[in-house]
Amino acid sequence: MLTKPYRPKINFPKSMTEKIADIIGIAAILFSILFIAMNWASLPAQVPMHFNGAGEIDRWGSKYEMLILPAIGIALFIILQIVEKKPHLHNYPERINESNVEQFYKASKKIINYTKNICSIIFAYIAYEIVTIAQEEKLLLGSATLIVLLALLFLIIIVGVVKMMKIK
Repeated sequence: MLTKPYRPKINFPKSMTEKIADIIGIAAILFSILFIAMNWASLPAQVPMHFNGAGEIDRWGSKYEMLILPAIGIALFIILQIVEKKPHLHNYPERINESNVEQFYKASKKIINYTKNICSIIFAYIAYEIVTIAQEEKLLLGSATLIVLLALLFLIIIVGVVKMMKIK
């Protein structure tokens, strides 16, 4: 018979690095909104909306479609903010108990926090690139920065999971 897993509700304050990460994530979202708004009048009717693996444009769309990037960034930020505040609902190994619950919760919250904020930076970067490419009529996305950001995202998740695996 299954027993209810050990999941006490504990409220931890954010660490300084998590607070700084949140400031950076919110700044990235605000930057994308302001950057799009400041450049709106000078954007052509059609802007690049999708790029292939080589960074070449493979779909154009209305500049109004670009508004979905900050909208998704905001929605993702809010959803992950809620998830971050409820570590007792996250998925943990069966070995979680009274002696290690705080370590698991803190590690899980940190993974969610950093993931949330890196995603905000990624959406802001994509919005910036789309506006820049549309205005300069370039045909190529500078994919090196995006690759670095995605690698950082996966590195954060992998390092966080490895740290959780080491919790006794």
